[in-house]
Amino acid sequence: MLVDTHCHLDFEVFNDDREETLARALDAGVTRILNPAIDLETSRSVVQLAHTYDPVYACVGVHPNEGTKWTPETRSQLKALGQDAKVVAIGEIGIDYYWDRTPAEVQQRIFREQLDLAAELDLPVVIHTRDASSEDRRASMDVLNIVEEWLEELKSNGSPLAERPGVLHSFSAGLSEAEKALELNFMIGITGPVTFKNAPKLQDLVTRLPEERLLVETDAPFLTPHPYRGKRNEPARVRLVAEKIAELKQKPLEIIADITTMNAKRLFNW
Repeated sequence: MLVDTHCHLDFEVFNDDREETLARALDAGVTRILNPAIDLETSRSVVQLAHTYDPVYACVGVHPNEGTKWTPETRSQLKALGQDAKVVAIGEIGIDYYWDRTPAEVQQRIFREQLDLAAELDLPVVIHTRDASSEDRRASMDVLNIVEEWLEELKSNGSPLAERPGVLHSFSAGLSEAEKALELNFMIGITGPVTFKNAPKLQDLVTRLPEERLLVETDAPFLTPHPYRGKRNEPARVRLVAEKIAELKQKPLEIIADITTMNAKRLFNW
């Protein structure tokens, strides 16, 4: 069994073959798919999609690049959606200094607001982080610092969420950031780039991380793994991510598939 813990199945690029895409995923052994939102409109659509297809679950939230859409009413509307039975996380939320579409102070403010909402609903978070460059780690550091403050609040309030706070989606930072995330009880999401020939740093990182803290993701329709790079990604190809992790860990695919599937089950309580 496999799960794809990050796939934008609601995007228009899947409109013509969404059911066929799901069928291919099931044929590949993918039993659950987590569909994060990027704004309030997609938060509504991912919940609807999750109720349409049994294997699909939803996250609701506002992506940092969509932060200018945030209004005083957004939080209450996300709260209402977050109480749906098929919503298992708040996301994707976080900080993105690469595109810089939303002022940094706004990104940080709505990130904190959504972390507080997650605590209120007792839901883990799916965090998007993108640094301005490989040398500029400000986004990663800001995310980790804000999350650390949030974790301290969770612990002081006796929240069980402190033990399963969330996942750093499509992780691309370095070992020191990964170790800090592990200290904070976060999972690390691994996507298609781990299969790329020009990704030795990411591959080395994966060999150093405990598989009990890894999740496999596609981020479809993006980040298509080798040998399909350049084509539309889809949930069935999460198997290629798991295969690469198994190769790097020198373990059978079945072991990595089982462990990452159980990791997702613990985190998302599905």
